[in-house]
Amino acid sequence: MIEPDHSGLSIVQQCALVSINRSAFYYRPTGESPLNLALMRLIDEAFLECPFYGARQMARHLRREGYTVGRKRVSRLMAKMGLAPIYQKPRTSTPHPQHPVYKYLLRDQEITRPNQVWCADITYIPMRRGFLYLVAVMDWATRKVLSWRVSNTMEADFCIEALEEALTAFGAPEIFNTDQGSQFTSPRFTEVLREAGVRISMDGRGRWMDNVFIERLWRSLKYECVYLHAFETGSELRAGLERWIRYYNTRRPHSALTGQTPNEAYHQIAPAPSPGHASETVPITALAA
Repeated sequence: MIEPDHSGLSIVQQCALVSINRSAFYYRPTGESPLNLALMRLIDEAFLECPFYGARQMARHLRREGYTVGRKRVSRLMAKMGLAPIYQKPRTSTPHPQHPVYKYLLRDQEITRPNQVWCADITYIPMRRGFLYLVAVMDWATRKVLSWRVSNTMEADFCIEALEEALTAFGAPEIFNTDQGSQFTSPRFTEVLREAGVRISMDGRGRWMDNVFIERLWRSLKYECVYLHAFETGSELRAGLERWIRYYNTRRPHSALTGQTPNEAYHQIAPAPSPGHASETVPITALAA
């Protein structure tokens, strides 16, 4: 896909043309041992089910699965994955002490229409010989994934790229909600939102339920795509994610959307009627924050 020796286009230009973060192109295995990579995948699966597990409890869980592993090793791996139990701090990344944190604006607010609230989050994606990080921007009311990027670091750059892509393609939301991770509190990230006239909202520390819909997206994506495929390279992973996210947006109905797909709900298009039933417009279900 990317030709390093291309005579007319630089690597930066080629990555931009195919919407690949440059860091993903340069991705190389991280150097973790095969055992540690296996442990990281098990930790990731367990954390989806039990986001309150700290390193001590996670080590107990792994020992019950037959792995002789200590708390310090588990703690290091969880830190590398950006995971921390919900009663301590957000699970993706730690806040930056010099970055401002914004008030959570969604409490008791009814979110019923597209572009009223967007949200974003980062998650760890295991691969056969390493791992990458994925960020996604989602429309809260309709669950539509508006943009996404992968990266081999948790720097703010790939988050800013995903945000700018969503704003260009879909306009600006009224409110943008994230956790307190340093990528999202970064002045570079929040400046993009302020320039677009977007109100900034951030979850309370350790309150993963404040951004619950994108947490549910990660669960579905990992069980239905990532864990079923041992992706070898960044390009393979990106192709697999692109297929699944297209399926999720266009073909996967949601009960909370009265059977509509995210695309149908976002564009307020009713799903195809069942045989013998008249077609009718189905409104977006009102969703509580």
